[in-house]
Amino acid sequence: MRILFVHQNFPGQFPHLAPALAARGHDVLALTDAGNLRPSPVPVVRYATPPKPTVSHALGRTYAEMAERGWLAARGARALRDRHGYVPDVILGHTGWGETLFLREIWPDARLLVYAELMYRTRGQDVGFDPEISPGTDEGRVSTIARSAHLIQGLVQADAGITPTRYQADSFPSELRQKLTVIHDGIDTDLVRPDPAATIALPDGRVLRAGDEVVSFVSRSLEPYRGFHVLMRTLPEVLAARPRAHAVLVGGDGTSYGAAPPGGGSWKARLLAELGDRLPVDRVHFLGRVPYAQYLSLLQVTRVHCYLTYPFVLSWSLTEAMAAGALVVASDTEPLRELIRDGENGRLVPFFDQAALRAALIQALRGDDDAPRLRQAARDTIVSRYDLKRHSLPRQIEWVEAFDPSHR
Repeated sequence: MRILFVHQNFPGQFPHLAPALAARGHDVLALTDAGNLRPSPVPVVRYATPPKPTVSHALGRTYAEMAERGWLAARGARALRDRHGYVPDVILGHTGWGETLFLREIWPDARLLVYAELMYRTRGQDVGFDPEISPGTDEGRVSTIARSAHLIQGLVQADAGITPTRYQADSFPSELRQKLTVIHDGIDTDLVRPDPAATIALPDGRVLRAGDEVVSFVSRSLEPYRGFHVLMRTLPEVLAARPRAHAVLVGGDGTSYGAAPPGGGSWKARLLAELGDRLPVDRVHFLGRVPYAQYLSLLQVTRVHCYLTYPFVLSWSLTEAMAAGALVVASDTEPLRELIRDGENGRLVPFFDQAALRAALIQALRGDDDAPRLRQAARDTIVSRYDLKRHSLPRQIEWVEAFDPSHR
């Protein structure tokens, strides 16, 4: 087949699937934003980077931005068709940025598949979940509905969609959910595995080793969506109870999902100012965003990995921490319950219960008698259900190839 991937940050969610399909003899091409300079495992063509649209009314801003990107992606597709005679059998794109919105008009006979990551909902997810940060107001719910328009349109137009977890599939309305197949992106458990000899060097020259009292936290950005504020407020007492423990945090100072704190600045600066001298800053290490090898070493070194999240998309870091054999203390929110069973392959605590989180972290740092069993069970969960080579990738390939036009 001729298969066209469409993703503004390609390879995005497709770093394994695209080259695997090429290796099976398919003609694979990717269409991406001109500003995306990430290395690609398959040939790439680019569309013009969209300007920031000027929309006077906030409710229309998201759709205007996504439609503009969708139109530029469609223009790039039209150039492929008209100048080079390119006609794909299958298109696979991410709905999140609007790139697939108009591709049916360019190639009406192609099968259109989408990666449907999450549908925004006004209740039961992130909106209004954390009253301190984002109270559930009529205005906030209306804005959420407005931001969902391109996601609905993208899945309505598609022949089928793929989504990584049951929780994410269930975020879509029932009339659209029937189009979705749940297949996780997959974790390379041959690469992401326990390493008792792992070490990680800190900026101050200190070296932490597997077995040291380390609590780790990883998020693309250090922000409330991933419970950064909750963890920070527990650290003074956790580190006071364990005077040899270190907290190592990975993530940028900006925001990836939520808003910046009122008045500007970063949530990291806001929390550091709030905690003041209660926090032993010589034992709290902010690494920023780090190379993958360093990040993996942290997951292998840590004695307890803290993962907190609003009801929202699950992070790859959670599944990779489990694959690395980390003892995970996580928030008892719906996305986590799909992977973690409290006391069986990790610990779950209520998102806002700082006392419960503090107790769980202290117990883990002290030396939880159940830790070896929980660590092994965490890894077994990922190996048995989310392994890239043995489960996820073969299922993804089978799903795409089911849309081969010769099978119609």
